[in-house]
Amino acid sequence: MAKKQDWIIGGIIFGAIFICTIFFIIFMVQIGGKSDMALSGVGEKVAIIELEGVIYSSENIVRQFKKFGKDETVKAIVFRINSPGGGIAASQEIYEHVKRVRDNGKPIVVSMGSVAASGGYYVALGADTIMVNPGTTTGSIGVIAEFPNFRKLLDKIGISITVIKSGKFKDAGSPYREIRPEEMAYFQSWIDNGYEQFVNTVVNERQLSRDTVLKLADGRVYSGEQALTYNLIDTLGTFDDAINLAAEMGGIKSEPKVIRDRLRKMTMFEMLTEDAEVLLSRHLSLWPQMKYMMTF
Repeated sequence: MAKKQDWIIGGIIFGAIFICTIFFIIFMVQIGGKSDMALSGVGEKVAIIELEGVIYSSENIVRQFKKFGKDETVKAIVFRINSPGGGIAASQEIYEHVKRVRDNGKPIVVSMGSVAASGGYYVALGADTIMVNPGTTTGSIGVIAEFPNFRKLLDKIGISITVIKSGKFKDAGSPYREIRPEEMAYFQSWIDNGYEQFVNTVVNERQLSRDTVLKLADGRVYSGEQALTYNLIDTLGTFDDAINLAAEMGGIKSEPKVIRDRLRKMTMFEMLTEDAEVLLSRHLSLWPQMKYMMTF
């Protein structure tokens, strides 16, 4: 009986040690994910800044450009973009900081992945050189805002909404009723202004005539090869080609040392909640929270 109890106690102790070890490993991985930098070498470096997914916030990308822009051991930056676009203000903030680092003398080469369209193209315009794959999807120069309408659904289930407002445009775009002609004109003017900002940036950065840009800027996307034909980008090449070009532009003679900013890995809960938030904000466009979000 005593031996049986010893086996049970031993099994419990072993199990507890095993579980504690697993949790310790997970903890160390999470801590390791908070490391500031991932280095492949020392000396003169090329920094990689990666933009993945829809552009909702500029904070992380701007922080990296500020950091690597000041680092004297970083001789050039490769801005890797794989994004279908996003918010206008966030895209403009990223573009302005890319341009600022470029104008301060540090070479920046954009490397486009599968997609770098709309806002993904806009943020690339601040770089010295835009390099894409032949099959990259880019372009989509334009602006859009979407307003869902639930009026017919509310009528079917017998729900009515009473609105008290301070001015006739305060509830413009409400999903509880049809949009009015004067509101349509108001929103069109708003969209047109954002579009003008996009067009002007392309004209200035790509050194193209306004008429040329207007012919290209009707919202359509282009392959990398097409974009090169229309002078929307500079050259074709892979991610490795972009790194080598950046090293050359930065005056690095030997094999370039590549560094990245390593962010803390998100937990499963954070990824799930973020995905849910993105789904609500991007596709449902909840009013009034999202009614004034104009996107590239």
